[in-house]
Amino acid sequence: MKKTTVLLCAAASLALGSMTASAMAQSAAEPSGSGGAGFAGAGDADGAFITPGKFSEPTGEKMYKRVCAGCHMSDAKGAQGAGMYPALAGDPNLASGDYAVYVVLKGLHGMPAVGRMMSDQQVADVVNYVRTNFGNKYKDRVTAAQVRDVR
Repeated sequence: MKKTTVLLCAAASLALGSMTASAMAQSAAEPSGSGGAGFAGAGDADGAFITPGKFSEPTGEKMYKRVCAGCHMSDAKGAQGAGMYPALAGDPNLASGDYAVYVVLKGLHGMPAVGRMMSDQQVADVVNYVRTNFGNKYKDRVTAAQVRDVR
């Protein structure tokens, strides 16, 4: 069991490092002053990042589709294969908005701390999106202030 946890943590770290490296490479390839995706002097070719290591998605839905769906799948039903990616659809753990915020910010069981690459508002938005979609019907909204307190 410990070996699996170590391997999952290593894979998650590599994935987060890969996302950051990709953003940096795309930013470096961008012509000087082009600003990409409407951001002055920063970003990447397709607008995924404002700066290397900072996502640009303006809504929780777009953040989920760009970042979270890669592991949790577009239908949030999760996957198993090289790792175990839990389902978020109908997940009773999401009853606590604070729990979801904590997991996005700090990571858990091999999930990288992707919240480091998001603003407080982006974390709140993606958590609220997941908690109100995919069969989840949690009505209490997470705020950027709550995220800031956990961060």
